[in-house]
Amino acid sequence: MYYIVETDKLFNQAVDDLTSAVAHHGFGVLHVHDLGTALRSKGIIFTEECKIFEVCNPGQAAKVLASDMRLNMALPCRISVFTEQGKTKLGLIKPLPMLASLSQDPALIQVATEVEEKIIQMVDEAC
Repeated sequence: MYYIVETDKLFNQAVDDLTSAVAHHGFGVLHVHDLGTALRSKGIIFTEECKIFEVCNPGQAAKVLASDMRLNMALPCRISVFTEQGKTKLGLIKPLPMLASLSQDPALIQVATEVEEKIIQMVDEAC
């Protein structure tokens, strides 16, 4: 269900490289949530770094919504860059099992497969 890869890159370099990989694969970054900074700004002791990228390919998103409008709640895809015990990691929840648990529409399964392949390529490229 998860795809997580460890990299030797520093956190900020992995963030920059993921940003480039997303664009290279025809997706856009809708927003980046800086969870680490947000938690620390609320007075929570959080020593790790975590940025969550919301990424989307408009054509693929439109296909998902055409299949079942309720699936808007599963969009956009998220890719995280985070640290854990001094190691930088990139990861995601795989779209195929997530969407397959919500719908058995064969067209949707095809879209989820294509999107999953692309976002795994983005993560691998950024590592």
